Amino acid sequence: MTKVEQLRDGHGRDIRDVRVSVTDRCNFRCQYCMPAEGLPWLERDQVLGFEEIERLVSVLSSMGVCDIRLTGGEPLVRRDFPRLAKMLAGVEGVEDLSVTTNGFLLERDAGALVEAGINRFNVSVDSLQRDRFFEMTRRDALPRVLRGLEALAQFPDAHPIKINAVGMRNFTETEILPFATFAREHPYEVRFIEFMPLDADHSWDPSLVLTGDEIRAAIDAVYPLEALPRDPSATARTYAFKDGKGKIGFINPLSEPFCGDCDRIRVTAEGKLRTCLFSLHETDLRTPLRAGVSDDGLRDIIRDAVWRKELKHGVNEPGFRQPKRTMSQIGG
Repeated sequence: MTKVEQLRDGHGRDIRDVRVSVTDRCNFRCQYCMPAEGLPWLERDQVLGFEEIERLVSVLSSMGVCDIRLTGGEPLVRRDFPRLAKMLAGVEGVEDLSVTTNGFLLERDAGALVEAGINRFNVSVDSLQRDRFFEMTRRDALPRVLRGLEALAQFPDAHPIKINAVGMRNFTETEILPFATFAREHPYEVRFIEFMPLDADHSWDPSLVLTGDEIRAAIDAVYPLEALPRDPSATARTYAFKDGKGKIGFINPLSEPFCGDCDRIRVTAEGKLRTCLFSLHETDLRTPLRAGVSDDGLRDIIRDAVWRKELKHGVNEPGFRQPKRTMSQIGG
């Protein structure tokens, strides 16, 4: 592989992490992401093919982007997804290959994904109560998701397994201690993520955000916590239970923005480069890819876009505008 200059934005941040959405389709309808009736799906020829994704990851890897996270929609609904994972695991320079999933198909695919080379798993679970899980996802699927987690946990190479729960006021409060207990009793690291303005209904309001500090204080009052060292580019602040039984994490993009250390970019399922989760502008990579652009030409397009990467997301500032796309259309 031809090594070139490290990909860097105009604020001096090295870009080492890319979230690649492999599909906009999803088998859940989570309230913070998608309307109950779903969204219009992309046509199949609009979505990047496996070879196109592999080439794009290879070009990014040559620029020093070494952490690849595969997202959706729900990535496991993409036909033959483990084959794509294996293709990307073989790309020179890829050091970390992870997936974010709702877990519905993990019982079926866990072994194939570990064998393909996925080495980290993030599974979205917003409630451990069956009726409330249904309320949030509009799918009666909690038992199946938990069976998928158990299947995944049988593979040593799959650990650490992280459980992501969105913190929403008037919903998550009763979930906090059950999740803390869950993290203490199972080999999973539970992480609470603050509710972000990426919902399809555009009904997000700051008052609906249950902050990481509020959740941490509620846990610490029952199960004392101690902070663990944090990598500068890490999104989560991780804590261990003081008695040594497990870990819990907090991703606080609104109350404690980590934009200054952001090393991430995103590619949507149809090949649009987004330099921030809340970007209002995108750069088309699919058209040049299909027009036969050279690797150097593709690198030039990417460098130009990334150089203009936003300094911060601006959610807490006057004049903030929510992106038209939902999380499922961007790639979580």
